Amino acid sequence: TTTDAEHPGVQMVQDQKAWNIAGSVKVLSESYFPTEFKGIYQRPAESRKIFEEKGWKTIAALQLRNPMHRSHEFLAKIAVEVSDGIYIHQLVGKLKPGDIPAEVRVRCIDTLVENYFVKERVVTGGYPLDMRYGGPREGLLHGVFRQNFGCTHMIIGRDHAGVGDYYGPFDAQDAFHELWEGALECKMLPIDWTFYCHKCDGMASMKTCPLSKEDRVMLSGTALRKALSEGGDVPSEFSRKEVLDILREYYSGLEEKVEVKLHGHATGEAGQKK
Repeated sequence: TTTDAEHPGVQMVQDQKAWNIAGSVKVLSESYFPTEFKGIYQRPAESRKIFEEKGWKTIAALQLRNPMHRSHEFLAKIAVEVSDGIYIHQLVGKLKPGDIPAEVRVRCIDTLVENYFVKERVVTGGYPLDMRYGGPREGLLHGVFRQNFGCTHMIIGRDHAGVGDYYGPFDAQDAFHELWEGALECKMLPIDWTFYCHKCDGMASMKTCPLSKEDRVMLSGTALRKALSEGGDVPSEFSRKEVLDILREYYSGLEEKVEVKLHGHATGEAGQKK
């Protein structure tokens, strides 16, 4: 836990009013869900019905708060290989300043799914809650969400629900390992850091690639935003051309360019043209 005011989740709490109401959550207001995303919104009963109609018995969930790049695609396809299907479940609530807006991320994910996935093996959806960047505890909460939506497994990769260097890269996996028997029906699908390796000539992970970091294409989300905001090159091995085209279109429409830091706890903001 942290009380650092630079942490975006701490900022969110501090920006609230003086009083909060505690207790069991009985109803989640759907009025919170943005109108433009109603096409990808499913209630848990609806996603479960989709899985039942498809005849899926094992469903792996992939939580996404970023545009879907080659590493995310690789995670999803690993899950498809060992499951009946993948539920790409996008978070379209509020993120931290400087992150790519939900409507842009949705376009990126839809484009990638349309062009690079077997349609019978993938379902996309979205949910409206905000990221708290709470690291391992938020990872467990995400597991509860996906259990409610009918998923039997959830991908937990590097730095799930993390931000900056507040948590270790695999603390969320450790949190799942520490659960007692029966705590969650939705099981973790732990996957290591993934990347493109030039010498391996394909996507790989720390568990499968024995080569050096010089052979690997590894970009953080912050490094990607920095390159795009400055008009720099992004390796094609990191992200599909169709996704990069959408992101370049978005960044070219930004009026202000504010420096994006590659380390520390905050990223820069950019002002949208009016």
